[in-house]
Amino acid sequence: MNNPFEDKANSEILTLINEYIHSERDRNLLKDRLINGYTFERLGELHDLSEVQAKRIVYKQTEKLERVL
Repeated sequence: MNNPFEDKANSEILTLINEYIHSERDRNLLKDRLINGYTFERLGELHDLSEVQAKRIVYKQTEKLERVL
C-alpha cells in the first residue's frame, strides 16, 4: 500500500489535518500517527482508546485526507 503522505513535508500534513479534520481527538490521533509515527497500540494508550478504535479512526480520517490530495 502506497503512503500518499510520504512525499509531503510534516508542515503540509499538519496543514491538511488542521484544515480538514474537525474533531480535536481525530486531529491529535492523525498527528501522532502520521507525524510522530506512533503504533496503533501506543495511540490507544495515549488517547484512551482500544487499538482497534484508534486504527478505525486513523484509517477513516486518512481516507478523508486522501480525497483532497
